[in-house]
Amino acid sequence: MRVVIAEDAVLLREGLVGLLERFGHEVVAAVGDAEALTEAATEHRPDIVVTDVRMPPGFTDEGLRAAIRLRADGLPVLVLSQYVEQTYAAELMDAGEGVGYLLKDRIGEVADFVDALNRVARGGMVIDTEVVRQLLGRRRDPLRRLTPRELEVLGLIAEGRSNASIARELVVTEAAVAKHIANIFAKLDLPPAADGHRRVLAVLAYLRT
Repeated sequence: MRVVIAEDAVLLREGLVGLLERFGHEVVAAVGDAEALTEAATEHRPDIVVTDVRMPPGFTDEGLRAAIRLRADGLPVLVLSQYVEQTYAAELMDAGEGVGYLLKDRIGEVADFVDALNRVARGGMVIDTEVVRQLLGRRRDPLRRLTPRELEVLGLIAEGRSNASIARELVVTEAAVAKHIANIFAKLDLPPAADGHRRVLAVLAYLRT
């Protein structure tokens, strides 16, 4: 894949470049601020953008804002954050599919990080497992209608897992997973005619509680 990286920390930026190139990807630009990110993405039209949340000049949410704009322009984006920011995760997920939100610590788990990158580039949605764990502890409306098993399935959906992957994780059949997902959609009032992808809408409900 062709990748644009935006990270103001030089060592981490160069580390990401080396890591992705080792897995056969082409880093077409590696920049250190949100403005340069937007320019590089516009020029190169990469297969995916990887960006930090907080970047110069303000070190608040410049990277996130740039990522949301680029996603609206059709580019898959994987956002990296130093800490769990549930508000940022929810806002990013509003951009639809082809988005990911990971803690920087996950970069060290090389195989999982590269797998997440590939899933987002293919149009999937990936949320850091730590965000999912924190959200599982906040069982308020509308999630209080879900059973513990349905919450577990929804958490795995939020991580970007397929039905087959969820079935392997929970040691159940894919048919059982499909039934749990159907129950989740029903309890979250997501009928088949709902606009958008129901898995995405379910994850958004999960993040907003």
